[in-house]
Amino acid sequence: MPNPIGLYIHIPFCISKCPYCDFYSLTDINPDILNSYTHTVVESIEQWHKKLEGVTADTLYLGGGTPSLLGGERISRIIRAAGCFIIENAEITMEANPADGLDDVFAAFSAVGGNRISIGMQTANDNQLEFLGRRHRHQDVVKAVEAAKSAGINNISLDVMLGLKGQTVSSVTSTLCEAHNLGATHISAYMLKVEEGTPFYKNQDELCLPDDDTVAELYLSACQTLESFGFEQYEMSNFALPGFQSRHNLKYWNADPYLGIGPAAHSFIDGRRFYYTRDQDGFIKGSPPVDEQSSDTYPNAGETEYLMLRLRLNRGIKYKEFEERFGHAVPKGVTVRAASLPNKLAVVDSDGIHLTPDGFLVSNTLITRILNG
Repeated sequence: MPNPIGLYIHIPFCISKCPYCDFYSLTDINPDILNSYTHTVVESIEQWHKKLEGVTADTLYLGGGTPSLLGGERISRIIRAAGCFIIENAEITMEANPADGLDDVFAAFSAVGGNRISIGMQTANDNQLEFLGRRHRHQDVVKAVEAAKSAGINNISLDVMLGLKGQTVSSVTSTLCEAHNLGATHISAYMLKVEEGTPFYKNQDELCLPDDDTVAELYLSACQTLESFGFEQYEMSNFALPGFQSRHNLKYWNADPYLGIGPAAHSFIDGRRFYYTRDQDGFIKGSPPVDEQSSDTYPNAGETEYLMLRLRLNRGIKYKEFEERFGHAVPKGVTVRAASLPNKLAVVDSDGIHLTPDGFLVSNTLITRILNG
């Protein structure tokens, strides 16, 4: 039997759209739409289970959008349906918006095996939350964490955003201190990106965002602060207390197999990459996923993608693991180009190659240089 995969369910519903967000999400929702969507997800899980005979999953991730908007009953239906894949001791995560009343949803989620919550905190500063167009304020985060713990869920991830208008090292440190004091076991610290097609992109000249040097200072300070709290950086934007790394997200960065269900959800199964289009109506009507560009078109694309993804991880590329997976050593050109980089940015030793926090700040440039010269 193959190793367990990761299972991702996309829940594309939000009450309102944040001005910086380019994820596929919908705000025109009602109970009929939620019921129809839930029914389609359950049917899709059952159909995939028949297709992937003998395949199991040891992680389940309900992402969005705002999965908690489905409510406890619908969330429970989806998780029970996923039970055909899920093995014992699986990591089962749900994203949630702290602006919503979450006590009942978290209780229902926990009752069917949910054991990890990811909450969009973003910042502990209410003025910065208003700038981001968030519906919640910091006190809502406090209540959401309390609701999770009351439901028996103690594995709590908080998202924090860096590079906001008016943000300083002091305010970032304050946010991270608050996240730590709330009992977070995992913190994702993302740098704000102004994505094309969003209101922020349209109005970017008026946003007064900090410059690149300031953002770099905020990021490196966040890395140091989290380390002082006992968090280990295991991916360029992700930090966890020992034993609390996101098992599901590690599947993406290790290029392990995963199945995504829902519009805009991507999958990687048996070397095949495919995705559902960004079309909720099409998904409900049964439109099948479509293939991404085949790796066969580009020689060694699988190896290159693996190397690229692994360089996002703090532990980076391990020579032994690469050889076990692909049957040969890491290409010499990769090691030579990595070794030519300053030690401040990348470390090359007898075990492998990894970027430093300073290197993560310019990771796109470094990874391209390491892989392509």
